Amino acid sequence: MKVQQNGIIERFQQSAPVDVTALAEALGLRVWEDDFLPEGISGKLFQDPIQGGPEGYSITVRSSDPYVRKRFTVAHEIAHFVLHRNRIGSLVTDDAFYRSNLSNREEAEANRFAADILMPRPLLAKYITMYGSDPAFLAEMFKVSEAAMRIRLGLPTS
Repeated sequence: MKVQQNGIIERFQQSAPVDVTALAEALGLRVWEDDFLPEGISGKLFQDPIQGGPEGYSITVRSSDPYVRKRFTVAHEIAHFVLHRNRIGSLVTDDAFYRSNLSNREEAEANRFAADILMPRPLLAKYITMYGSDPAFLAEMFKVSEAAMRIRLGLPTS
C-alpha cells in the first residue's frame, strides 16, 4: 500500500505549492479546520468512521493557525497516516511542536516526510534552477515558512 501511496503523493508534487488538502483526500482522508482544538494542539489525525474519508480517518487543524502552519500540520498528519498507521490507534494529536504520544523517532520521521511532501527535492531543485535560491522567495513559492525552507536548504534558521 505504501508504494501506491507514494505514487499518489508524487502526482501532487509536479508544481509548487503542493495541494496538501487534495493530497489528503486522494489518500482517503478528510481535512477539517476547527477553532475548538485544545490549547497547544495544532492538529490531530483520528479514526472518523462517520465523516472521515474512504479510509475512515480525518485530519483536523487549528483554523486560527497561519496558512503555512496549517499546510505543514496537514502534511505532518499525512506522514503519520502513511508511516505509522499501525500505531495510530483511534487518535494522534500533535502539539505546537509536533510532539504526540508517538516516539520522538516517529515524530522526527513525520516531520521529515512532511518536508518531503511540501518541498520535494526534485521540484525544489527545478525551482532553484529557474528562480534562484533565495529562501524567502522559495518559501513563498512553496507556501511554507521561511524557517522550514531554510532547514530544507541546509541554511541557518536565525
